[in-house]
Amino acid sequence: MEILHIRNISVEVEWKNIKNIHLTLYPPDARIHISAPVSMTKEAVRLFVISKQQWINQRVEMIKSQSRQTQREYVSGENHYFKGIRYRLNVFIRNAPPCVTLSGTRYINLQVREGSNTTKRAEIMKEWYRNELKQVIAPLIEKWEELLTINVNHWEIKQMKTQWGSCNHNAKRIIFNLELIKKPTHCIEYIVLHEMLHLIERLHTSRYIALLDIHMPNWRNIKNELNEFIV
Repeated sequence: MEILHIRNISVEVEWKNIKNIHLTLYPPDARIHISAPVSMTKEAVRLFVISKQQWINQRVEMIKSQSRQTQREYVSGENHYFKGIRYRLNVFIRNAPPCVTLSGTRYINLQVREGSNTTKRAEIMKEWYRNELKQVIAPLIEKWEELLTINVNHWEIKQMKTQWGSCNHNAKRIIFNLELIKKPTHCIEYIVLHEMLHLIERLHTSRYIALLDIHMPNWRNIKNELNEFIV
C-alpha cells in the first residue's frame, strides 16, 4: 500500500494481480482507494486519477454531505432505512416492553417506555436491526455454502466503520456490518458471496474476480450501488 498525492488529493494505491484498475471512495471520510494491476506505473495511476478528478470531487462532497446527515435522535418523523426502503419513524411511549414493528412499507414503529433517551432508543433499534439482518444472512450463507461447496465455521454481525464485511480465511470466520440491513437484499447477498469467496481465494486475485463474475455477473453494479451510501 502506498499513498500518492495528486493535485491535492491523497490516494491509497494497492498494486494487485488484477487486470483492471478499480477506484473506490469509502465513507464516512471519503477515503480514496485504488486497486491497480501490478504492471501499472505510478505515472499511469496519476493520469487515471486526474482523468477522474471531477467525478472524485463530486463523490467526496456527496459522501461528506451524507455523513453530516446521519445523526439520529430517534423521534417521530425521522427517516430510517430498512432493506433499501426509506421508512418514516413513529415513536410510541407506552408502559410495555420496548419493541420495533413495521407498518407496510411506510412506517417503522418504535415502542419505548417513558423517559427513554436517544441512546436507549438507538440500542432498541440496533437490536431489532441485528435480529432482522441475521434472518436475511442465515439462509444466504446456507445457499452459498451448498453452491460453493464450502463451510463457514462462524459468522457474526458488528458495527463497522469502513467495511461491509471481513473474512478470516484460516479460521473460516466472517463478520458482517450491521449497516447492511439498511441496504437492498441483493446488496446484502453480494457481500455474503464476496466474503465467502475469500474462503476459496484469500486475496482479490484474478481468480477471485473470475469467481465473482461466474456466480454474480452484475456484482460491479451492486458494488457501485453500495458505495453510493455511507457505512
